[in-house]
Amino acid sequence: MRYLLLAVLGAGAYTYTRITGLNELAVLSKGIPVLVLLWWLRQAPADSYRRWISIGLLCSLAGDILLAWPQDLFVFGLGAFLLGHLAYLKAYLCDCRQPRWLALLLAAVTGAMMFSLLAQADLGALLLPVACYATAISAMLWRALARLGQPGISPRSQWLAAVGAVLFVASDSMIGINRFILPFDGAHAAIMLTYWLGQWGIAASAFKRQPER
Repeated sequence: MRYLLLAVLGAGAYTYTRITGLNELAVLSKGIPVLVLLWWLRQAPADSYRRWISIGLLCSLAGDILLAWPQDLFVFGLGAFLLGHLAYLKAYLCDCRQPRWLALLLAAVTGAMMFSLLAQADLGALLLPVACYATAISAMLWRALARLGQPGISPRSQWLAAVGAVLFVASDSMIGINRFILPFDGAHAAIMLTYWLGQWGIAASAFKRQPER
């Protein structure tokens, strides 16, 4: 409970800095929820799955800071989150390497829709980085969905990872829409809420992964 409280307080602090225009403090406070998740994750069983989820959170933390930086470091933030998705992908592969064609189809369609929508904007030099990112996040989503129904993994862990991945994809999709297609009211709040909840689901999937006997 104390970790949840700290994460909520960190999210509240970042929201306050955004509302009041304290950009320097926003850089420092934006990563607090992810830092708390990293601290909390230390209590999960020490195995390869936890290690790769931790690496993904560290990359996400770097991405948070880069995107909150006063200068436009969007490409570098994109790269940090891309590495984070690859780390999550590796974690999910620790539990399941079966193709799971339906999961692949759903993830591929999602990624294709995301990229085709963003490609309609004038991305210029960002076209290739965005394409790579869409591929990485689609692969991460595929492997998260592929864990559903996997023997030897608790349903709780399966669904937390899957829902977390879906929320992460939703958050990134809204970033792309808001930045390149059509800015919309409440975009930042929706982006951060789905992002934080997604990261929590992914981190929480490292706890009680083995089914109770």
